[in-house]
Amino acid sequence: MALTLDELKQLPPTIDLMTAARILGIGRTKAYELARADDFPCRVVRIGGLYRVSTADLLRVIGAADDGR
Repeated sequence: MALTLDELKQLPPTIDLMTAARILGIGRTKAYELARADDFPCRVVRIGGLYRVSTADLLRVIGAADDGR
């Protein structure tokens, strides 16, 4: 299920890796591969075994950030 722009902007400050991957159209295996290699297209923070993605960075990557431009 695709998220609308309004739904994307209502996401919490960080989201799980699979939600970010789904938004970017990246599969599970590739998402974890990119995150482990520090090559995911937006900032990823690892907390123990969890990967959290910065929602603000994700919105910038997809061109949906409210940055005053």
